[in-house]
Amino acid sequence: MRARVLFLFLLLWGGATGWSQPLLRPADPAAAGMSREQLKVAAAILEREVGQGRLPAAAILVARGGRVVLNQAFGRMGREPGTAPVTPDSVFLLASITKPVTACAVMRLVDAGRISLDDPVSHYLPEFKGDGRDEVRIRDLLRHTSGLPDMLPENIELRRAHAPLSEFVRRTLTTPLLYKPGAGFGYQSMGILLAGEIVERTSGMRLRDFMKQEIFEPLGMNASSLGLGGRAVSDTVWCCEPEGDPADTARFGPNTLYWRDMGHPWGGMHSTTGDLALLLQTMLNDGVYAGRRLFSRAAVRAMIRNQNPGTKTPWGLGWALAESPVWAYFGELVSPETFGHVGATGTVAWADPKNETLCVILTNRSVSADGGRLLRLVSNAVAAAVEE
Repeated sequence: MRARVLFLFLLLWGGATGWSQPLLRPADPAAAGMSREQLKVAAAILEREVGQGRLPAAAILVARGGRVVLNQAFGRMGREPGTAPVTPDSVFLLASITKPVTACAVMRLVDAGRISLDDPVSHYLPEFKGDGRDEVRIRDLLRHTSGLPDMLPENIELRRAHAPLSEFVRRTLTTPLLYKPGAGFGYQSMGILLAGEIVERTSGMRLRDFMKQEIFEPLGMNASSLGLGGRAVSDTVWCCEPEGDPADTARFGPNTLYWRDMGHPWGGMHSTTGDLALLLQTMLNDGVYAGRRLFSRAAVRAMIRNQNPGTKTPWGLGWALAESPVWAYFGELVSPETFGHVGATGTVAWADPKNETLCVILTNRSVSADGGRLLRLVSNAVAAAVEE
């Protein structure tokens, strides 16, 4: 009788707390089947880059089966030597890791029966018509097959003028397509911009507010925001500024209030390693975290499987796939099922369903500085830590 009562108690307790699904909690690497020494290798790569002055700041979090086995940070928040040190809770500008989060917002509405992935974009954005635009489906926006450009031809002009996001939307609705929709792959931030616009028009909410209400708050991603979320730029880790016209950098560079708070759906999200780990773990849990279903199992599986079988660039819905080495920076040792995304500011987040492993690496040195090599080296060291 006592055994039966205990079983029922554990069953009820598990259902109330999400016990049946992995929750993110600190643990010894051995308990997660990972090598402590190999994880030290991953951390040491970042620590060495910071110590030798090649990388200003970095943070890394690794978890397996819900067990957090590495959570460290290096460097300082600002460019000046006396600024506060970076901690595991420090907020970074994610850049293009924002894209799959925008896709997650779309999928919330798909689950709610308010959006169909195969609806034409013009059904939601009637201004988007003519010259082949009627053939673009929402699915195309999320898998980068819409024919839209990555950036508008007048991109720099708009940024110099501090144009609002609405002006980027207006121009994107009429910009010429580069190829027939669905006929090929072309990485397109402007397609993600229109996906965000569809969320706004369908929900009646600003995308930043929709993300907060429908994704960040339910998952406890309390440090995450599209835009600054009420912070000052100085409250976040500064970004290394790209080469180019210093006047442009001062006007609309990655550390300006204009760019940080625009809330652009393709690259304007701020977050921490811990918050991104919550989202990745939810994906690994088939859409459930802490007993709450945020996404349907069907939605998660659609997001992380190849949606581009007819192209040479496999991609999910928002998420990049390890099968696409040109775009993925997850290293060469993860399983083919791995999904995630990289950000131009020097960030990467990935999850490997086969090994139940997730990894978030946030830095503030542009990926273009080394072609993503640092992120691949660290990711390989993490993948090599899986022992059983």
